[in-house]
Amino acid sequence: QAQLVESGGGWVQAGGSLRLSCAASGRTFSTYAMGWFRQAPGKEREFVARIIWSGGNTYVADSVKGRFTISRDNVKNTVYLQMYNLKPEDTAVYYCAARRDGSGVATLPSTYNYWGQGTQVTVSS
Repeated sequence: QAQLVESGGGWVQAGGSLRLSCAASGRTFSTYAMGWFRQAPGKEREFVARIIWSGGNTYVADSVKGRFTISRDNVKNTVYLQMYNLKPEDTAVYYCAARRDGSGVATLPSTYNYWGQGTQVTVSS
């Protein structure tokens, strides 16, 4: 079975940095888009960033543009979300997800069919 496992979450002060990892296994994701989403209690799941596995094209949400970077390692079959200058409003559970690549920017959670368990990121003032 295809599996995505996130790691790297934790607690940081505002202005700090974290790097999240998403280890993919069970299949090749070479034809997939890999996304990061986040969700805080009582809020809708929010798009953060995505990368097209083949070729490495990236797109990030305006809310994190300039602070977050998404990347992938083909050998390790791992996707990363590097987060700089974290803010309290970044506090959420962060999820890794995958979908077959297709048309569009791939920002809608409903279009992703593989999901990790999530990792908590907490940013304090």
